[in-house]
Amino acid sequence: MSLNTIKKYVKKNLKKIDGFLVDISVKSFLLSNLYYLLRFKFSWEHRAVLAGKKRYNESLKNPSTNTSLLRRNVHRLEKGLLMQPRRVPFGLDYIEDTVYAYERAVQSDSEIRELTWARDVISEYMLITPMHPKIEPLRNIVKNTNKKLNIFSKEEKSIPYKRSLINAPDISYDQMLNLVKYRRSVRWFLPKKVDRSIIEKAVCIASYSPTACNRQPYEFRIFDDQALVSELIKLPMGSGGFGHQVTNLAVVVGKLRNYFDERDRHLIYIDGSLAIMSFIYALEVQGISSCCLNWPEVPELEKKMSDFLKLEADERPIMLIAFGYADMEGMVANSMKKPIELLVKYNFDGHMK
Repeated sequence: MSLNTIKKYVKKNLKKIDGFLVDISVKSFLLSNLYYLLRFKFSWEHRAVLAGKKRYNESLKNPSTNTSLLRRNVHRLEKGLLMQPRRVPFGLDYIEDTVYAYERAVQSDSEIRELTWARDVISEYMLITPMHPKIEPLRNIVKNTNKKLNIFSKEEKSIPYKRSLINAPDISYDQMLNLVKYRRSVRWFLPKKVDRSIIEKAVCIASYSPTACNRQPYEFRIFDDQALVSELIKLPMGSGGFGHQVTNLAVVVGKLRNYFDERDRHLIYIDGSLAIMSFIYALEVQGISSCCLNWPEVPELEKKMSDFLKLEADERPIMLIAFGYADMEGMVANSMKKPIELLVKYNFDGHMK
């Protein structure tokens, strides 16, 4: 019996054993935890989540590199301000943390637009909130912090507002459908760099994608140096056969430092993916094609990517995007999509009506 035959036999039987263990372990949370405890399958994510909690706790005292508490709570105040009918007072369980986070952010010279937004929303909250023993000690802190914020007040404040139909975009359903049908995963590109102004316009549009409590827990790492692109494109598993002629790459990195609890660990993938789709469409309307490259959790590749990007412990690669000017002689996959009937369920029905 050859060595390859023995390996195949062992592999086949290990797969059977694993299938048996899966059938048993799926029956309870305890057994499921034991199953993965012995397999070390989520070790990179476990460490990243813990590192994120550590960074989050550090940011509560020093928000110079992370202001997620302030961003989350200011967004919560905005939601309270826009409620119909507005219930006052609201936010009593987190307003103190918000005010002190604002004060620390101003002392740390955080990003000016974020501070302007925080100032305007917190000031509006103080204006509409009646006297209350939890609020009164905070009013002077807000007033004094506003004075320290060395920016002029704008006529239009960064607070909840009513949208106007005058500003509604003139984009029809058919135009949108044409865009999404025309966008394909392009794998063949011309040897031409994409101007950085085009990339930054696409990131600008991506930044308007919805995120949980407006925390925007991601970063676009862009590579347009051909030597770096050639090295980086070797890491994802889905670039074989065409990676050698990719001219531009983006790696979207999630930052778990934005969350205080494990419950939110998936938000970097959700929010990051929403931004990625906007980024891709923004590239497409500027004449730039793209191809998403999946990033599965493979320990040896995680190590290589972490070393290449010099990632901090709480940072996780979400996806890579190859992009550039399409070679129109290159074909694209048809990628037939599922019919609507398989993608939609209304209420508890099993099919569309």
